[in-house]
Amino acid sequence: MNERYSRQQLFAPIGEEGQKKIRGKHVVLVGAGALGTGNAEALVRSGIGKLTIIDRDYVEWSNLQRQQLYSEADAKERLPKAIAAKRRLEQINSEVEIEAIVGDAGPEELETIALKQRPDLWIDATDNFDTRLVINDVAYKYNIPWIYGACVGSYGLSCAFIPNRTPCLYCLLETVPQGGLTCDTAGIISPSVQMVISYQMAEALKILVEDWSALRGKLVSFDLWTNEYAAIRIDGVKKDGCPTCGRHPSYPFLSYEQRTKTAVLCGRDSVQIRPPALRQYDLNELAELFRRQGLQAEANPYLVSVSLGDKRLVVFRDGRALVHGTKDVQEAKAIYYRYLG
Repeated sequence: MNERYSRQQLFAPIGEEGQKKIRGKHVVLVGAGALGTGNAEALVRSGIGKLTIIDRDYVEWSNLQRQQLYSEADAKERLPKAIAAKRRLEQINSEVEIEAIVGDAGPEELETIALKQRPDLWIDATDNFDTRLVINDVAYKYNIPWIYGACVGSYGLSCAFIPNRTPCLYCLLETVPQGGLTCDTAGIISPSVQMVISYQMAEALKILVEDWSALRGKLVSFDLWTNEYAAIRIDGVKKDGCPTCGRHPSYPFLSYEQRTKTAVLCGRDSVQIRPPALRQYDLNELAELFRRQGLQAEANPYLVSVSLGDKRLVVFRDGRALVHGTKDVQEAKAIYYRYLG
């Protein structure tokens, strides 16, 4: 018995055989915020074979209250979350292969991972419903299980979706909250984050050891402050006409329109600009170009941050950018094309 995982192997539903299965599996974690960092640490400590982390953002001071892998140094450097998470996770378990992707979790990116790497599981740790519907389409198109999770304030919910076994997220659209409150408008307490992580990780371990009969088969929701809990069976909500898991699936969230979308970030005065054709910038040259225009620019190996009065432009190596200080997409685009052409 491997001493490192001995306590986990003593748990009968996992055992030595289950531990070997975990070691041979690949999980893709979409998002590296509060849910992402918690799930990532749990997966790495459990002995997963490979973990891919994809996230488009960087560490900020407001993240440190609940996003458990990050430090003050990460926030000072504005390190991309995927990179900061990879560094910390490699210190926790050097046996795990960790891939960090700084970028969007869009249809093209997720389909490429599905086709080339054939992961065993997707875990949703995003902060927006559009991305979850993309994950849902990719999961069902390529027959890969995924686990939904979301939380805000003291409220959270989670559900595991298994292609050919359960209905998909699209079937549950009338049941699952899609918008409204966010962590940036209603706040978040760490116990609700940890509770969702626990639900997600419990289902993840069942999937990784292939104990399909132990899966919950329910959408679980709770409010830790008002002491409420609900679990709704999902097997009866499958729709024959569902565009993702119905009789004639079309996977609408993998369309071209989804690949070029400009997005207002969830609950924040920030807009992401994703140019039609991604490019590769020399970030030091780009920072110097901004400085020659009299602008205050800071660069690290992954991004350039430029102060523009009450706005801030953050440019990543691939040309993707975040415009902070506005929710107006047209204003954000004007700023982007003024400085980046």
